[in-house]
Amino acid sequence: MTLEILTPDKKVYEGEATSVTVPGALGLFEILNNHAPIISTLQDGKLTVRGGSAKEEVFFIKGGVVEALNNKVTVLAEGILTK
Repeated sequence: MTLEILTPDKKVYEGEATSVTVPGALGLFEILNNHAPIISTLQDGKLTVRGGSAKEEVFFIKGGVVEALNNKVTVLAEGILTK
């Protein structure tokens, strides 16, 4: 699946992923290939990307929203705390 992580300032990540773990408002959840469509708010926390060009990448986001639709995951984060 394709993943994009965007902040108001820039595109932080774009690439292929096999799974994405995000800090949902009610706790961590994982999005896998062919996931059912979903939109969720995010809280501050760790976002983990697995697969793609690197085995695992970790981003610390400052809130936002995630959408998964047709094997495309888009994360709109308020900011990146550290990488």
